Amino acid sequence: MPVTLVWFRTDLRVHDNTALFHASQRGPVIAVFLHAQEQWREHGHGDNKLDFIARGVEALGESLAQRNIPLIQLDTPSFKEAPEALMRLAEELGADALYFNREYPLDEWQRDQAVLEAGDNSDLEVRAFRDAVAFSPGELLTGKGDYYGVFTPFSKAWHKAISSERLEVLDAPAKQSPVEVSATARQRTRYDDKAVDGRRWPAGEEAAADRLSAFLSGSISSPGKRYKEDRDFPAKRGTSELSPYLAMGMISWRQCMQAVISINDGSLSDGDKGLTTWVSELIWREFYQHVAVGFPRVCRYRAFQRHTEALEWRDADDDFAAWCEGRTGYPLVDAAMRQLVSTGWMHNRLRMVTAMFLTKHLLIDWRRGERFFLEHLVDGEFAANNGGWQWAASTGTDAAPYFRIFNPTTQSERFDPDGNFIAHWLPELADLPARQRHAPSSDLLSSNDYPRPIVEHKAARERALEAFKSLSKDD
Repeated sequence: MPVTLVWFRTDLRVHDNTALFHASQRGPVIAVFLHAQEQWREHGHGDNKLDFIARGVEALGESLAQRNIPLIQLDTPSFKEAPEALMRLAEELGADALYFNREYPLDEWQRDQAVLEAGDNSDLEVRAFRDAVAFSPGELLTGKGDYYGVFTPFSKAWHKAISSERLEVLDAPAKQSPVEVSATARQRTRYDDKAVDGRRWPAGEEAAADRLSAFLSGSISSPGKRYKEDRDFPAKRGTSELSPYLAMGMISWRQCMQAVISINDGSLSDGDKGLTTWVSELIWREFYQHVAVGFPRVCRYRAFQRHTEALEWRDADDDFAAWCEGRTGYPLVDAAMRQLVSTGWMHNRLRMVTAMFLTKHLLIDWRRGERFFLEHLVDGEFAANNGGWQWAASTGTDAAPYFRIFNPTTQSERFDPDGNFIAHWLPELADLPARQRHAPSSDLLSSNDYPRPIVEHKAARERALEAFKSLSKDD
């Protein structure tokens, strides 16, 4: 009996996987994963993300093996080799179909189109499925027929159009009869062991399901129900920390939404404010996928707000290095950057604070920060990372008004009031009185090496305002 080849990418799970589900309805399945390490590194992903991918593929292979589905791993350094590699493998295996779930950033979209075209030129049936989003880009449009460039109306349209059919969670495939696969097809890819400790980020859908369960327990004091109140405080475990698993598809957005529905009286838009706030964050992820398709210039290192491309960013390598290394003299910024480098993750509030500090206080191009984040983040995902950076830099969708410039000291006092987060990541400040950790005076720093601020807030703010005021929206 002919087999169906299922191409896994950022959907490393067997449960609620649209392509895998439909393939298993046809008959026996063989899975394939293409390691495009050169392309991933060209896109800016570093060891933390690549290690997480490798461990995720290993976990996927174990889950598939329990169902007698072989997983083939091949090295295809860049996306351009994917069509030929997949067509050749399908022929070798005697497959009559290739199924996969769509990805939406420009390079991935073009790769997928090339694979579909290769299928058209062969006897192989090639099908691409909507899986990572509730609505394919182009399904939700403004009244003028345009892609949404603002989140709130997109979210309203999403809630209005969502249906039980789109929220349906699909079953994992049943155990199939064993399928013979030639030994030559079982290549393995190894990565340099330079990543952060993987025990913080165990890979696979079982680990993802455990985190979702812990976050969305039915208890009134569960993190999910306290999400609105706690999510901005980095010293608390107030967020789901599911972003790495969502980025690599070790859990689906539908599984997350259904978990909310089960404890929120069947609703995604009303009811518990913590849960509905978290739902909004999941919709933000989808919004940025639509932006990547509707405004492909953001996939080409271009600003969403065209007029901001004329902004004169500072060429300040020393300041950039200080930001990267957590020695700006602003404790909350420095603690956040050390968290990123040490763990491969950063609290969302702090992503905004650090990004705005780089782009507004230091007036350094957001693209440099975007790439540094991708290089270190275990949850690095182009659309969400780009969207967040352009928001902070006032160049993107829903961009913070250029005159909105976070005061990092005020942010610290508000969201880390006791300085506990700072003390954890900046042990040189841990012995200071709690209220002095936000902006320690020179006399308090006389006995340690913590740096003085590299820029004064008021002067930096004025510099940024002048730079943005000089822009013409006609540019």
